[in-house]
Amino acid sequence: MAVNNKRLRVTELDFENIKDNLKTFLKGQNQFKDYDFEGSGMNILLDTLAYNTHYMGFNANMVANEMFLDSSSLRSSAVSHAKALGYEITSSRAPTATLNINLSTSAASKTMPSGTAFTSTVDGTSYQFVTVSDITSTNTGNNIPFDSVTVYEGTYVITKYLVDSSDVDQRFILTDPRSDTTTLTVKVQNSTTDTTTTTYTKATDITQLSASSTVYFLQEVETGRYEVYFGDGVVSQAVSDGNIIQLQYVVTNKTESNGASSFSAPTSIDGVTNITVTTVASASGGAEPESIQSIKLNAPLDYSSQGRAVTTKDYEVFVRKLFPNTQSVSVWGGEDGSYNSATGVSSTPEYGKVFISIKSTTGVDLTSAQKTNLETALAPYKVASITPVVVDTDTTSLILGITIMYDSSATTYTADQITSLVSTTVSNYNSSDLQTFNAPFRHSKLLGLIDGTDSSILNSVATVTMSKLFTPTISTATDYRLNFNNRFYNPHSGHNASAGGIIASTGFYLNSVTTTTYFFDDDGIGNLRIYYLVSGVRTYTNNAAGTVDYINGLITIGSIIITGVAEVDGTTSSQIRVTSLPNSNDITPVRNQILEIDLQNTTYNGSVDTTTSTGVGYSTTTTSTGTTTTTVASVSSTPSSSAY
Repeated sequence: MAVNNKRLRVTELDFENIKDNLKTFLKGQNQFKDYDFEGSGMNILLDTLAYNTHYMGFNANMVANEMFLDSSSLRSSAVSHAKALGYEITSSRAPTATLNINLSTSAASKTMPSGTAFTSTVDGTSYQFVTVSDITSTNTGNNIPFDSVTVYEGTYVITKYLVDSSDVDQRFILTDPRSDTTTLTVKVQNSTTDTTTTTYTKATDITQLSASSTVYFLQEVETGRYEVYFGDGVVSQAVSDGNIIQLQYVVTNKTESNGASSFSAPTSIDGVTNITVTTVASASGGAEPESIQSIKLNAPLDYSSQGRAVTTKDYEVFVRKLFPNTQSVSVWGGEDGSYNSATGVSSTPEYGKVFISIKSTTGVDLTSAQKTNLETALAPYKVASITPVVVDTDTTSLILGITIMYDSSATTYTADQITSLVSTTVSNYNSSDLQTFNAPFRHSKLLGLIDGTDSSILNSVATVTMSKLFTPTISTATDYRLNFNNRFYNPHSGHNASAGGIIASTGFYLNSVTTTTYFFDDDGIGNLRIYYLVSGVRTYTNNAAGTVDYINGLITIGSIIITGVAEVDGTTSSQIRVTSLPNSNDITPVRNQILEIDLQNTTYNGSVDTTTSTGVGYSTTTTSTGTTTTTVASVSSTPSSSAY
């Protein structure tokens, strides 16, 4: 069939195909004959046409992509789409620390002004932490304390604009893309001659605004900066010619100073030079501006919630928005469990509350101040009858005993090198599959990864032990609750009682005597026991020190006075480790629980494999010792019936 060369194909958009289509088209005409000669002028014109078509197609494709949030690749496009959905992009976040500051003075009161700077050093680099509001405190007896003061890392900036309506291009911009908008204070001064100022608040719900509402609006604009703008006199109060806009905010180095823990005071505060600074909480929470990927994910979710936190998914969205340093978050309603600061999480319902647990990117729990601030920030979005409560994460560590069998003839690696490779595999599984909420430990998946570490590995076995650390209240009678949230191994009443059951612990001291080290175990029928060793033999001092709930995986330690803690892993410690055997090798985290592999205490044993296999009419026995393999075959006169 003849090809109709007069019809130009338009389906291809890359340069080479476009040029080939043009050549095919030109075959159907007689006016130009040198189009297929690379050195001809006509060929150069074809290149130009193909490039032009390619550029136009690319630009058209980009325009089409940028029209939609999920296909956009430019930050400006994603930001614009998010704005249309009413979603505010999260700015850079300054690390915050909490300090107690004391001024030694007989003055009745003193004021610590906004912008008061404290310094700290992280990895040899000095950073400045500032206050963002004026704080006044009174004398308590030749001392003026400023307790639980939040300081923000960065430079305290004040930017002023004189309102001029004749300047149609006038904008009120936070000049640095590293600005932390959570520290922003907007004040409007009446004029250069009238210094009266009004502090404006950020608008959150336009349905509540009137013509007199003193609010401002905030949006991200070009180059990652933020713009403040005001109402038009109908939807909130407008600014007038001659007004002076004062923008006060912190420009931060974002994540660089996370972890700062020691702070130096300024030379003086309100004229006082005798200043003492105590760190309540180290610096944390510094974060980069919200990424394009995060905008694409969170903007539609935020829109779907309609500015209200009703479901657990709604709370997850708002938490990530309000606390951008969130790595992982778990939210559950009070109907699914409760929380007590002393006993932790339980399955007992507590209606009227929603519980939120956050694993930060720094790996540490939120400070008390951060929890309070987040709960306060969530309050405008919650249903009236629901109270959000931020709780700590609960980590359960898994101690593995891994045995690897390998074929020494299939590798040049030694047993130590094989186990080193497997150790890396386990570490990678720990970081990629665990250490977040709702991330279960899958025994078979880990073994599959271990077997795939090297082609010489023939099989592997892993034992699993669960462990928890708790910090005892020294010299005070205290109850403790260790919730593993996974069933313990207890096949029958009294299982392994003579050998200590399935519960074990590191050592601790009682009665201020450090010459006798005590431990926990169980009797297999639900009782927690305390014992010490005499020539390796257990001597029990308390057979009812607590209870063990094998079904629910709960250990409760009754009121006990612990006066000291023995070493843990050969190091001085303030904690006691308690271990238990799970009923299943698959471990599932619940609510605020996070699983991780205890890489330090996980053990590895690599052995050369010895196998026996049977074939049709013969058997082979392979014995491997070191790098030597011997195979012996014996032939049978009668084939095995299983072969047929």
